[in-house]
Amino acid sequence: MSDKLKVGVIGATGMVGQRYVTLLADHPWFEVVVVAASAHSAGKTYAESVNGRWKMQEPIPDDVKDLVLLDAADVAAVASQVDFVFSAVSMSKDEIRKIEEDYAKTETPVVSNNSAHRWTPDVPMIVPEINPDHTDIIKYQRERLGTKRGFIAVKPNCSIQSYTPALAAWQKFEPTQVVATTYQAISGAGKTLEDAPEIVGNVIPYIPGEEAKSEDEPLKIFGHVDADKHEIVNAESPVITSQCLRVPVLYGHTAAAFVNFKQNPTKEELIAALESYSGEPQKLNLPTAPKQFIQYMTDDFRPQVRYDVNFEHGMGISIGRLRPDKIFDWKFVGLSHNTARGAAGGAILCAELLKAQGYITKK
Repeated sequence: MSDKLKVGVIGATGMVGQRYVTLLADHPWFEVVVVAASAHSAGKTYAESVNGRWKMQEPIPDDVKDLVLLDAADVAAVASQVDFVFSAVSMSKDEIRKIEEDYAKTETPVVSNNSAHRWTPDVPMIVPEINPDHTDIIKYQRERLGTKRGFIAVKPNCSIQSYTPALAAWQKFEPTQVVATTYQAISGAGKTLEDAPEIVGNVIPYIPGEEAKSEDEPLKIFGHVDADKHEIVNAESPVITSQCLRVPVLYGHTAAAFVNFKQNPTKEELIAALESYSGEPQKLNLPTAPKQFIQYMTDDFRPQVRYDVNFEHGMGISIGRLRPDKIFDWKFVGLSHNTARGAAGGAILCAELLKAQGYITKK
């Protein structure tokens, strides 16, 4: 019998679910034993269900292609076979909140890519290098849910990964104001370039809901666990304003960001802070953790999606073009892989952290 934790992927047929399946192939700690989706797909093999709509460049992993899809709504059937689940279900926010809590109440931890629970006060929203201590809130969430091992943890929005890590590295310089404009890949909408002819040769200047996430989610990440209130209290700064555009790129979210600081750091100090920044995933040598979380690129023409999006297997962040600004103190360009670090890969790293901290165990 395998010593690996048994994993279910609910919402396994969508683009993020497919990314989970590919990234978890041959994972040293986790083994996908259940794939689940809508009732319409239940009963088909995984290969049959994604036939004609497989969006990954990698082939379907052999260990998964013959698994028979379960109905994600049959919570008891899925939960009885797994130690925890990754959630990438496509439903309304109310439906997602309910189904994820239903799983948690079966004593099955849920690590979610969805946004539905990001603002639930006792649900941690984790970038493992930045706020691993936010898992302390889980004990209060369990009290609310009436569970002993079940809980929900979420990863933040994919777009903020391209600039929030830099802000985290610069916390000692006290960033106060940020303008961030993101140029987001079409895969962030669950599509390929072939699926979205409207984006070819075009830029779409609006992504519903994205700007609020970009402005508010970093403040929860930079916040703290309040033991008296049993919730995560947001940080008050930096104040962030953003614009989010969809661009004709398959993978990779780029950000152009401007920052004011309370302190007065030099360029050399800012770059050194980026390059030396690391966190618990690096200390613990977690399987999916990048060896170097942030790289600084001195070439003015970098970072570029074509060359840099797969830095550290897509789990690292690339920063470049750091320079003084006429209105703000400094400006820079950031790049992150939106379905690796920004979605499934970031959630897998969260699960690795939760296992290392003892929150995810065998049933």
